[in-house]
Amino acid sequence: MNGFGPSGKRIVGIDTLPEGDEDELLDVEDAGADAEDEVSGSPDAAARPAPEIAWDSGGTEKGAGKVGAELIQSLVKRLPNAPGVYRMMNAGGDVLYVGKARSLRKRVTNYAQGRFHTNRIGRMVAQTAAMEFVVTRTETEALLLEANLIKRLRPRFNVLLRDDKSFPYILITGDHRAPGIFKHRGAHSRKGDYFGPFASAGAVGRTINSLQKAFLLRSCTDSVFETRTRPCLLYQIKRCSGPCTNEISPEGYLDLVAEAKGFLSGRSQKVKAEISAAMQQASEALDFETAAILRDRLAALSHVQSHQGINPQTLEEADVFAVHQEGGQTCIEVFFFRTGQNWGNRSYFPKADPSLGPSEVLGAFLAQFYDDKPVPKCILLSHAVEEQQLLADALSIKASRKIAIATPKRGERKDLTDHARQNAREALGRRLAETSSQARLLQGFAETFGLERTPRRIEIYDNSHIMGTNAVGAMVVAGPEGFVKNQYRKFNIRSEAITPGDDFGMMREVMERRFSRLLKEDGLPGAEIPEESDDEIVTEKSFPAWPEVILIDGGKGQLSAVNTILDNLGVTGFVTVIGIAKGVDREAGRERFFMEGRDPFSLPVRDPVLYFIQRLRDEAHRFAIGSHRARRKKEMVKNPLDEIAGIGPGRKRALLHHFGTAKAVSRAAVADIMTVPGISEAMARLIYGHFHEKG
Repeated sequence: MNGFGPSGKRIVGIDTLPEGDEDELLDVEDAGADAEDEVSGSPDAAARPAPEIAWDSGGTEKGAGKVGAELIQSLVKRLPNAPGVYRMMNAGGDVLYVGKARSLRKRVTNYAQGRFHTNRIGRMVAQTAAMEFVVTRTETEALLLEANLIKRLRPRFNVLLRDDKSFPYILITGDHRAPGIFKHRGAHSRKGDYFGPFASAGAVGRTINSLQKAFLLRSCTDSVFETRTRPCLLYQIKRCSGPCTNEISPEGYLDLVAEAKGFLSGRSQKVKAEISAAMQQASEALDFETAAILRDRLAALSHVQSHQGINPQTLEEADVFAVHQEGGQTCIEVFFFRTGQNWGNRSYFPKADPSLGPSEVLGAFLAQFYDDKPVPKCILLSHAVEEQQLLADALSIKASRKIAIATPKRGERKDLTDHARQNAREALGRRLAETSSQARLLQGFAETFGLERTPRRIEIYDNSHIMGTNAVGAMVVAGPEGFVKNQYRKFNIRSEAITPGDDFGMMREVMERRFSRLLKEDGLPGAEIPEESDDEIVTEKSFPAWPEVILIDGGKGQLSAVNTILDNLGVTGFVTVIGIAKGVDREAGRERFFMEGRDPFSLPVRDPVLYFIQRLRDEAHRFAIGSHRARRKKEMVKNPLDEIAGIGPGRKRALLHHFGTAKAVSRAAVADIMTVPGISEAMARLIYGHFHEKG
């Protein structure tokens, strides 16, 4: 038997192979490392055929030119009556579909019969030129592996989770004598208590802001904390208790930390009752200043809870999913409830064939959603999904505890799913309106600039710098559904030959790097996709890599420079370049547009296409400014200790804890540096020499 357990590890054996087919088994020892790479999501995994194949279906069948149902028929007789995962691929090796089966033979036999319920399955089978299979021990393992592979390979005929960003958490650190409260996203690698997930970074920020008022916990970094000699502004405005300068005793501060953890752990009423009792006691003792502080803390806690909307009385920990379909699109709304509190909601718009119903989309979505996220004790659904118990068993294995999945019919839980469904309906309505408006604007854009067809990819470029320093080029991308943020790119200007402030030189470098890489990775644009494609699914692969239109911030000079670069690269004629020059007095609405072979022109002030172009340009400007500020901030906070070979995060932290600042380290003698834990005499001399080599 070949397969993967819940952790993605290979299970090796041949007991499930049909008699006489042992020679078809791949060398699992050679393939094992690559197989685990793919399942763990290595960058190269999606770019090559998966090596954890139990049977090679390409072979003679592919060489003989078999495709579609004929190919599948030739494979059925060699498949076991066992659970597993199968992949269907086209002639180019692209994965079309990943599916799991209780019995591989029975499931694949359905495809071989040539009778399909939907056009989608018919198209999928017709394009199939090869198949690959993995046998697993149980159907539960097959479900987990299927979800993992769908997320890694992103097949065009599967339901795809588009927004797969990790959720933010609140972290109260546990590796410092004065724990701090921070927003955290990513792996839980730092010691401390994590509370979440929250639906968005904004929800975390608002909650931390209120918790600072309520519990007065610090939010400064450890290095800033160690170097404070007097309280900061947050102490003055009553957002911090000042543990850095001992404005509060260590014991008193730890009491505040314990209260904050209690509140975030669901003991909010108890915490509020204790603060209220302390306020009353201070008032009776005529300590009105302390009573006022406690009153403000109570008000801050009430503010946190009032902004959480629905707070269920009978639900401690759950995720609520509701699905709504309209106009060929699907919205899935997710609400997060932890410790009896509503920690926000998020809308998802998975890519799915319009022929799939809400239950089918929701079922496929759930397995992918929890592939890399913590699973709550309870999951509530607006629609019952197929194999609901199997999904619960798979998630229970993943979470190592009992997970319940339910579709409530009455009571408070039914109210929660109804509320989530209403939010899904409204979110999808807004998206459909935006998509329709975007389509009309793109059509108007094509008519205004005389394009042969409505553009599917527009790239907008801008530069940002201060007197030539920390120069950054930015590219944003817009398409039929608005801005495509996963396609954004920034370019740190590297060339030392560019004169500081030379916008022409910066744009030249950006264009050369962008289109040289595009040529290398994708080649010249191939055949255009017809305006009315018969493809019902739009995937990342169908979104073009090449832009039809480039918008640049500049006039005739910039336009000429960009066209020259494109001509040198041999891509002239594939891309339309449009320059946007700021109007008289740099006033919005008076922009001048420049195109090759056309006189400069302006658009009417109230033209919707003009507003659309301004929005594109402003987004490019925002992204460029943000990238520049991030680079400038990184340069400003760069520590001289980072430049010393052999000084890693541990030694750097030890030096800063001992001396306070890098400047103090630079002034220290070798003997003083040697007193720092982890610093040997040789390392101390290296550090001293770094700061005194010019002396």
